[in-house]
Amino acid sequence: MMNDLTNDFSSPIVNRVAESDIETYNLEALWDDKPVVAFDLEPYLLRGLMLREKDFRQAMKAYDWAQHADEHVAVFCSTPAIIPTWAYMLVGVKLNGIAASVAFGTTDALIRDHFIRALEAEDWSRYANRIVVVKGCNSPHVPTVAYMIATQKLQGVARKLMYGEPCSSVPLWRKPKPKRAAPTGAKRPAVAAKPAAIGLMPPPGAKPGARPKAPGSRPASKPVSLPPPLTLK
Repeated sequence: MMNDLTNDFSSPIVNRVAESDIETYNLEALWDDKPVVAFDLEPYLLRGLMLREKDFRQAMKAYDWAQHADEHVAVFCSTPAIIPTWAYMLVGVKLNGIAASVAFGTTDALIRDHFIRALEAEDWSRYANRIVVVKGCNSPHVPTVAYMIATQKLQGVARKLMYGEPCSSVPLWRKPKPKRAAPTGAKRPAVAAKPAAIGLMPPPGAKPGARPKAPGSRPASKPVSLPPPLTLK
């Protein structure tokens, strides 16, 4: 008995989830864990509202751009000032080759753009006709829009789509089974002919062409002739 128990515990544990046909798609793997910072133009404006070209160019020339090496930089303005487009372009020129990426707007907009680009560059064909679980994670970097885009992309190739973990997932979608086409040249079942109506036989002595009377029908009443009206002289 003890030998049987020992053999049971010594046998290798089989991971059935790993051996199944389930593929896990991890959106968090698309993020590179590099810092995300914001570059605000407000400190370089006159009274925070007006941009002077000469002063702005001098400030951009004197700025230490090396501090943003390998960072994701979101360029924006925190005041309702009217900023010319070339000012944002100049900041982009200064960060080119230094920052990991540059985007216009808030840090949330930068992260959103990062995932959109990464999802568009994915090779979705490797998930063809597979069961895919989109891994749920509490990462602060994965926006909701990334899950929605991944869902649309996987619906085009996968067989089944779920959310969560392979051992505990929420079903989302299953590829519908193709409808069976009718075989070519198949004959339709013959429709049974309706029985012919049984006509009534005319009574003996009836005139040719006379319409037979149905059983139980009353004979047609003869017209009653009235006497001529009396004339008073």
